Amino acid sequence: MQHRTTVRVTASAAAALAATLALTACQPGDGGGANGAPAEAPTTATARATASHPATTAAETSRPATGGGSPHTGAPATSVPASAGSGVPGGTVPACAATALAASAYQAADRPSGTGVGAAVIRFTNTSGKACTLKGHPTVAGAGNGSPQHNRPLTVTPTGTAANVRVAPGGKAWVKLTFVQVQGEGDGYCVSGAKPVAYPTLVVGLPGAGAHQVALSDGLFAECDNKVTATAVTAVQPS
Repeated sequence: MQHRTTVRVTASAAAALAATLALTACQPGDGGGANGAPAEAPTTATARATASHPATTAAETSRPATGGGSPHTGAPATSVPASAGSGVPGGTVPACAATALAASAYQAADRPSGTGVGAAVIRFTNTSGKACTLKGHPTVAGAGNGSPQHNRPLTVTPTGTAANVRVAPGGKAWVKLTFVQVQGEGDGYCVSGAKPVAYPTLVVGLPGAGAHQVALSDGLFAECDNKVTATAVTAVQPS
């Protein structure tokens, strides 16, 4: 009889000890290891989650979209004015290829007085799907009979500082040409005594971006002395 009582007491003590150990294991702040070291499982789970969801995904998702373009690039979906810059962070924007540009010309509003055109603005539009850069002063030649093969190079006096101009897809950049103006009425005359010349088209070249034949939207390119002053490519439309 005494033996059976001892067994029951021992079993009850073992059950109490097991319950105590279970409660101790659930205490907050427990490191989880037998010697108090941090548990391994949460670290492993976190590493797996990070590998399946790279940090770049979060960065791309949080980047604001601008101009209605892609939320991942922030690129404008519509034409924007060209802006000065050396390129995108971490890289450079390539020079505009000749095939990426469409050139046109019109008379400038601010021009010297006289019979001829006096000044013209050459507009370059990026017709490609990627941004590119323009830089420098143009070369200018008058195309005899409108033929680029029969052109007369003009002496260009550069003005302004050349800088990289980033042209977005559909964006524009400009140069302004100011000629030695023809004076008088009719065919006019040159102050220098030279004979005035009128060209149906000009061939305007840009460093690294090819040569482009342009015609005025109204009139001919009339000039004296085979000279022209040219601005560097600019992101601001000249007057």
